[in-house]
Amino acid sequence: MATTLASSLLKTHHHHHNSIPLSLLLLPSHCPLSRSNRSSPSISLHPHFSSRLLKLSTSSPFSTKSSPTIASSQPSDATPKEEVPARVGFLGLGIMGSPMAQNLIKAGCDVTVWNRTKSKCDHLIGLGAKYKASPAEVASSCDVTFAMLADPESAVDVACGRIGAASGMSLGKGYVDISTVDGATSKLISEHIRATGALFLEAPVSGSKKPAEDGQLIFLTAGDKSLYERVTPFLDIMGKSRFYLGDVGNGASMKLVVNMIMGSMMASFSEGILLSEKVGLDPNVLIEVVSQGAISSPMFSTKGPSMVQSAYPTAFLLKHQQKDLRLALGLAETVSQSIPIAAAANELYKVAKSHNLGDQDFSAVIEALRSKLVQSENH
Repeated sequence: MATTLASSLLKTHHHHHNSIPLSLLLLPSHCPLSRSNRSSPSISLHPHFSSRLLKLSTSSPFSTKSSPTIASSQPSDATPKEEVPARVGFLGLGIMGSPMAQNLIKAGCDVTVWNRTKSKCDHLIGLGAKYKASPAEVASSCDVTFAMLADPESAVDVACGRIGAASGMSLGKGYVDISTVDGATSKLISEHIRATGALFLEAPVSGSKKPAEDGQLIFLTAGDKSLYERVTPFLDIMGKSRFYLGDVGNGASMKLVVNMIMGSMMASFSEGILLSEKVGLDPNVLIEVVSQGAISSPMFSTKGPSMVQSAYPTAFLLKHQQKDLRLALGLAETVSQSIPIAAAANELYKVAKSHNLGDQDFSAVIEALRSKLVQSENH
């Protein structure tokens, strides 16, 4: 099998913990290796990239029933000599993709970008990124390509379409899909990528705009373990932790469960804010009370004050939250699991979308309840 051959070719070389595993660098074919000793070149990276690069996972593969692999940090006194950044592609530069790609660039990575709207690439090109005119060209010119698309349809088109990334993939390359999609979509993309001899990893993230900017995302990965091991340095630049969950589809399922809980929490929080106002309480005090107890949540503390002011700084689009609830309902249907709270929340987000709030932050779902209150008072 091509995948087996690729995995064999890309097997990680184990070194002393103070040296950099060569395979983790995804060295490009054109890298300037020492003429005297090509098997163990001296390598130097941007200081930030060098420190993040050494966050390695040392656990072994496990079944989907096992506990997930969580990244840990290891200090290093390695003093590499020669700069050899890997070639990294990044497809999709929206609210999440742009800061993620920017963190890779700032860490010293050799990044090539693509986005449907080219103007969204300009800022990153100014920071040193290269640009290619299609996903296929990015994938062809890079060792590993990340993709952060808005929905399943976009993810499939960018990976498998006429000028999709799969057209530029080949033996030894890697494709990491960070998009939030359903398991069936992830498996479809995986099949197209693996058919080229390349490796595939799904890696949806938990976190929104600010964590993306701060490199504090949580990666929920599944797929080729060897590719996971190769890209951990990049995941550690963009995130604060990572989980390896086994077979393709498990990462997608975990992300949908997480976002299902988040969407339901925000709907309930919105009800609480409005009810406190309605009975004459100060909703800002409610937020403070909630922050002191067992149901304290960074989401409540961060978004609550602006919600009281009817302001919704965009971090995660409402239409994407509703999409994830819809996908979670579909996931639950496949195993005949009842999720009535999420189903009710989904209806509320659909109302919010009908009020043209889809492109606002998902905390704007409170406006769906406000409009319902106004309607009931007018009857």
